[in-house]
Amino acid sequence: MPDSPRFLMCPPDCYQVDYVINVWMEGNVDRSSRERAAEQWRGLHAVLQAHAEVELVPPAQGWPDMVFTANAGLVLGKTAIVSRFFHPERQGEEPHFKDWFEQAGFTVHELPEDLPFEGAGDALLDREGRWLWAGYGPRSELDSHPFLARWLGIEVLSLRLVDKRFYHLDTCFCPLAGGYLLYYPAAFDAYSNGLIERRVPAAKRFAVPEPDAVSFVCNAVNVGRKLIVNQAGEATRAWLGTAGFEVIETPLTEFMKAGGAAKCLTLRLDEAERADTRAIAAVESREVRLEGHLLDSGLLDRALDLIVDGAGSFQILEFNLGKQRQSTSDARLKVSAPSAEALERIMGQLIVLGAAGADGVGERGPRLEAVIQAGVAPADFSVTTIYPTEVKTARGWTRVEGQRMDGVIVVGSDGRAECRLIRDLQVGEQVVTGVDGIRLPRKTESREAAAEPGGAAADEFGFMGAGVSSERRVELVVEQIAWELRRIRDQGGKVVVVAGPVVIHTGGGAHLAGLIREGYVHVLLGGNAVAVHDMEQNILGTSLGMDMQRGVSVHGGHRHHLKVINTVRAHGGIAQTVAAGDLHGGVMYECVRRGVPFSLAGSIRDDGPLPDTVMDLLQAQADYARLIRGADMILMLSSMLHSIGVGNMTPAGVKLVCVDINPAVVTKLADRGSVESVGVVTDVGLFLSLLVAQLARLNGVHAAV
Repeated sequence: MPDSPRFLMCPPDCYQVDYVINVWMEGNVDRSSRERAAEQWRGLHAVLQAHAEVELVPPAQGWPDMVFTANAGLVLGKTAIVSRFFHPERQGEEPHFKDWFEQAGFTVHELPEDLPFEGAGDALLDREGRWLWAGYGPRSELDSHPFLARWLGIEVLSLRLVDKRFYHLDTCFCPLAGGYLLYYPAAFDAYSNGLIERRVPAAKRFAVPEPDAVSFVCNAVNVGRKLIVNQAGEATRAWLGTAGFEVIETPLTEFMKAGGAAKCLTLRLDEAERADTRAIAAVESREVRLEGHLLDSGLLDRALDLIVDGAGSFQILEFNLGKQRQSTSDARLKVSAPSAEALERIMGQLIVLGAAGADGVGERGPRLEAVIQAGVAPADFSVTTIYPTEVKTARGWTRVEGQRMDGVIVVGSDGRAECRLIRDLQVGEQVVTGVDGIRLPRKTESREAAAEPGGAAADEFGFMGAGVSSERRVELVVEQIAWELRRIRDQGGKVVVVAGPVVIHTGGGAHLAGLIREGYVHVLLGGNAVAVHDMEQNILGTSLGMDMQRGVSVHGGHRHHLKVINTVRAHGGIAQTVAAGDLHGGVMYECVRRGVPFSLAGSIRDDGPLPDTVMDLLQAQADYARLIRGADMILMLSSMLHSIGVGNMTPAGVKLVCVDINPAVVTKLADRGSVESVGVVTDVGLFLSLLVAQLARLNGVHAAV
């Protein structure tokens, strides 16, 4: 059969399940039948030999998985790339397969020793020869793909495997003649599925049902219009029949105990080269450096997890471990991703962890693009976070001014860098794009320094562990917050309170007013409602028409807040109402009397509104941003929208406390990523009463409110 396809197989003389290196082997050690395996292998050999030429490589004693010749290497034309096995249990097969390829006349390539690649198990040619599908994740590394592209002169498409059952690409992916494809989408991540869908038309691809996938229907040998499989279900058979394929079943259950079937047991040797292919691998790589207490803080683990979760791969090129407890460590990593876009996403997240470019790219400075339309950033603009950020400019590493979340970075002609909202951009301004030339320097305090009483922990609000405290911890957290409030006040610091109307409804208004009166609050932010109901309570004794002393509705009380609004509007504002003697207590009264600035941001649902309420949203945002500047602590008290808005415009380093009865609100703020924030799930009135009482104890007096 001179024109017949050629395959390589290995007799199963040494085959048995001796160890566990995949989930299929679990529970099957020493439970395989060599006799039944030999019988099934002969059945596959006979079927294949009827349609193709089959060559044999002798089995080697001690290497039971040599029977799976798909993993011997990858062949295209007269070029063979020998596998680098991931597990030591199979690495002894490599010289045997290399010898066979050389004796068969192939030009043999070998990958670097520490770069796993498991041959045609993880690299499948499109049956039209247009490109090579290459899997990575469990067994093969992404960094092997550029080697495949260069040595074979073909485009390589990288697919990430995410289901441990499908540890090789050929267990869940089967390119067929005519450009058809059998595959199991759940075995791949979203990026890979998108790539498959872009390259293979819907009419030519079939997503096999899970029962067929776990029966290894995709681990099939395609010879022309024939498909040799272990087993195929009815739906898969029907689709294949419609596409013009004949299914030939041959049982291979003994080999499935080791995680393989028809395709695993064969290696195609006559894959033809096309003259019109080009060596292309979309894999992009960058080197980054991490510094600090990498092991103590878990920073290195988080970085590696982030890379893998982002569909990337990594190599630790250098790691210098600090030799003393106070010493810092540093690591240099090579980060690879299946596309430039994927690498950009990973790099953006690594920068947030404090990584910086280590390959010279970051040292050239950022990519700058000019604004061509006012209020519109260039397409690839870099988005800021709450963390202090530095940009490489003509002045060296320059701290970005006005740091906040969800902004852009503008670099001036003088080398200064500024965080700016998109809507404030002007034509001609230079905006940082991409991730080059940016770094987020992170603190490197050791675990011991952070925990020392009165040391770093005190200055860094050490008890704020970016967590969410339940009610059983409220008293402990209140004690710590009270201590910090007093320290800030005594040192001339700045505390901002963001309050919602629930503060008033739960009876916390008097406590908040007391905090303002005693000098613990320096800015008040909220909406129309908190001011209205505070003044309603202090003018008419109700909040939303409820008598706060007796807890009952007052006849006609639903009109009370409107009466208060009308009174304040008649005077022209809150300060004027205080001056007229119509408001003589409460939160807003104390703000006016103490000269504490406040900003009330309006909304579409506001009654009135009060003359002091800012109904221009952009102006309200600007007022908030101006008033929180220089804050040492922000207390967010039961106001979801205002608190989230403030959180987004607050840089890291500001101590945040979010109190709300709704855990979702608290979690949202705690998850912003700052180690100096904490969430407390409790009634805000109770929280404020405990806080005032604790401050009184710290000052050696009884609570006054």
